Amino acid sequence: MNKTPDISEHVAWFRNSAPYIHAHRGKTVVVLFGGEAVENDSFHHLINDFALLGSLGVRLVLVHGARPQIEHQLKTLGIESEFVNGLRITTADAMPGVAQAAGQVRMIIESQLSMGLPNTPMAEASVQVVSGNFVTAQPYGIINGVDYCQTGNVRNVDADAIEAQLELGNVVLASPIGYSPTGEIFNLRAEDVATDIAIALHADKLIFVMETIGVIDHQGDALRQLNLPQAEQWLKTHAKGNEQLSPEDARDTQSHLDNAAHACRGGVRRVHLLSRNIDGSLLLELYTRDGVGTLVTADNYEGLRLATIDDIGGILELITPLEEKGALVKRSREQLELDVHNFTVIERDGMIIACAALFCFEIEQACELACLAVHSDYQERGRGNELMQHIEWQARKKHMKEMFTMTTQAMHWFLERGFTEADPADLPMQKQQLYNYQRKSKVLRKPLG
Repeated sequence: MNKTPDISEHVAWFRNSAPYIHAHRGKTVVVLFGGEAVENDSFHHLINDFALLGSLGVRLVLVHGARPQIEHQLKTLGIESEFVNGLRITTADAMPGVAQAAGQVRMIIESQLSMGLPNTPMAEASVQVVSGNFVTAQPYGIINGVDYCQTGNVRNVDADAIEAQLELGNVVLASPIGYSPTGEIFNLRAEDVATDIAIALHADKLIFVMETIGVIDHQGDALRQLNLPQAEQWLKTHAKGNEQLSPEDARDTQSHLDNAAHACRGGVRRVHLLSRNIDGSLLLELYTRDGVGTLVTADNYEGLRLATIDDIGGILELITPLEEKGALVKRSREQLELDVHNFTVIERDGMIIACAALFCFEIEQACELACLAVHSDYQERGRGNELMQHIEWQARKKHMKEMFTMTTQAMHWFLERGFTEADPADLPMQKQQLYNYQRKSKVLRKPLG
C-alpha cells in the first residue's frame, strides 16, 4: 500500500515564504559572486536560483568576479602579477589577458543563463541577460609611489541604461572591467563595481555571495545582523585570533563588510553577506524568516544617503538659519544645484535633518568638509559625528591625504575630533584664492591615515 505523502510541511513552507515573495517583487537586487563560483561544479545551482529570482519578479543585476581566471590566463601568458594592499598592479602587458579572462567568464555566465535550464524547476524558462559598458572608470593612480597602471576605480555608473534594461525584464550582467571616455580599459575590483552600481540604482538590496564560511564570531556562529560601526570593526572584534578563518579569508570578509557599510551610507538600505558553501543560500536568505547570512543595515542611521536634486529645498531650509547667524557661508539655490552631488544628507520622515559636503582638490590630495549642519532638534544623538565619519570615508575612498574645514563658531567641536588649527596659506591654492579674510574663518585640518 502506497503511503500518502505528507504535504503539510511543504504547504507551511510556502505560506511562510509568501510574504517575502510579495515583499521582493519589483525590488532591485544587486548580487556579487566571484570567479571561484563560476568554476565550481555547483554553479548551475546558483544559475537556477538567479532564474528563479527573476521569475518571482526581482529586478536582478549580477556582478561577477574573475580573479582565478585572470590568474590562470596571466600564468599561461607567462606574466607575473604583483599585488600591493590587496590590489593587482595591472600593467599594459597584463591588461589584454585580464580583459580576455573577464570576457570568457562573462560569456560562460551568459551561456548558462541562456540555456533552457532542462531538468530544473525553471525548465523552459526564458532568461534574457544583457551586458554593456555601464561603468566608466578612471585610473587608481600612483599611491605612496606605487603606480597601479591600468587598475582602476569606478568613476560613474550609467544608471539610466541599467534601469532601461531592468524595465524590459532583462537580467543585467556587469563585469569587473571599466572604460574611460578616451577608450582606455581598466581592471576594477568586482566588489566596488557591485557597490557603486547598487548606490547608483538606489538598490533595495546588495548581496555578496562570499567564498568564505561567512561572517562569524569567535565561536564560529554566524553573525545575523551588524550595524555600520560593528561591520567596520569586525576584523578587530571577531576575526583576530579566530582559528576558523585564515588571514586571507578574514581580510576578504572585512573588505566585503567595508563595502557593505559604504553601500549603506550611499543609500542602500540592506546588504546581505552569504556563504556560497551553503546550497541555496540566496533563496534561504531572501525567502525565510531567519535567513542564513549576515545583514548589514543602516537603519540605526535613519536615512543617511547621498543627496539628489530633490533635496535642494530641504537643504536650504536646514542651512538658512545657520547662514543668517553667520555660522555658514551663504549659498544660493543655483550654487547648491551645481554642488548637490557633493552633499550627503540624513533624512527623517521626509525631512532633511542634517547635511555635509565633500570637495576634493586632486593636485594637493586634500579635501574640504563643508556645510556641516544638523537641525537644532536633532543635535543630541551624534548625527554630526556620523556625517563627519561618512565624509572621511568618502575622502579616503578618493585617496585624499588630508581634510580641512573652515569655521567661525564650531572650532572646538572640530578640535575635539582630531583637527588642528592651520593657516589660510595651508589651504589648496584654489581655495586660498577664495578665502574671505573679512569673514576670518578659522582653518582646521586633519590627516587621513
